[in-house]
Amino acid sequence: MRKPRDFDAELKALEDKARELKTRKVQRLGELVIATGADQLSSDELAGALVAIAETKDTAKLEAWARRGGMFFESRPRRNPPASQRNPRSISAQPGSTQSPTGGTGSQ
Repeated sequence: MRKPRDFDAELKALEDKARELKTRKVQRLGELVIATGADQLSSDELAGALVAIAETKDTAKLEAWARRGGMFFESRPRRNPPASQRNPRSISAQPGSTQSPTGGTGSQ
């Protein structure tokens, strides 16, 4: 006879995972705001800029912003995590995943 599934425990585990993912997403967004220097803006200015971007339907503008964002990340030096936090599988699973700075100017 099979052991019955503990749906309550499975649901709690899923809720914990969802909470962890949401927390990580919020943290990463905060890091992005700081990395771009947008933390110098007031909350109203930042919110207004984000609302304007979210409402933009002009694909040319969106593509230009995406290119500029890509250049921003390429021009930043990569920080390697401590050896204890590295995942050797993910490195080997993605050949060429180590990226060196391309020297993009990110001019404004």
